[in-house]
Amino acid sequence: MKRIVLMLGVLALSASAFAQTPAETIERALMAAPRNMKEGAMVIKFKADGTYDTLKPGTNRMVCYDRSGMPGEQPFSVQCTSVANIPRVAQNLKFEAIADKAARQAALDAAEKNGTRAKPEYGSVWLTMNAPDKEHATRIHTTIAVPGATTASTGIPDNNKQGGVWIMNAGTSTAHLMTPGS
Repeated sequence: MKRIVLMLGVLALSASAFAQTPAETIERALMAAPRNMKEGAMVIKFKADGTYDTLKPGTNRMVCYDRSGMPGEQPFSVQCTSVANIPRVAQNLKFEAIADKAARQAALDAAEKNGTRAKPEYGSVWLTMNAPDKEHATRIHTTIAVPGATTASTGIPDNNKQGGVWIMNAGTSTAHLMTPGS
C-alpha cells in the first residue's frame, strides 16, 4: 500500500512539473541565480539520459536547471553553476539514478579512483535552493568547487569547528568550500 501511495505521489509531482509553461520552468530554475547574473543565465532541462534541452540561451557563464522530482531531491530543487560544470551534473544524474545506495557509492568511488569522475571547474560556484515547495524556498546554499584541494594546499580547514569557511571532501574531485550560513 505504501508503494502505491508513494508512486501516486511521484506521478502527481511529475505531472505538475510537466504542466508548467516554458516561462514558468525558466522562472523557477532562475530562482537560485544571483540577481546580477539572472538575465544572462542559460536555463536547461535535463533528460533521463544526461543530455539536455536549452530552454533559454545564456550570455554569461551561468547555467540553471530544475532538479525537482529527480532521485534524491526535494519536491522543490533548483541549482545554478558554471556552464563548465554541465558534464559533472550530467554524470551526477547518472549516478543518482542508481537506486541502491551502496551500489551508487561504489560507482562514485570507482569513478573517483579510476579518474573518470568529471571534475567541476575550480573556483566555480554552486547555488542550490531546496524546499518542500516553492513557497518555502527562501535559502540558497552556496558552495565553491575546489577539486583536489586540501588543508595543506589551501590553508583552509577541513572541518567546520572554527566557524568559518571549510573544505568538505578534501582531496577529492568533490572537494568544495562550505560557506557558513548559506
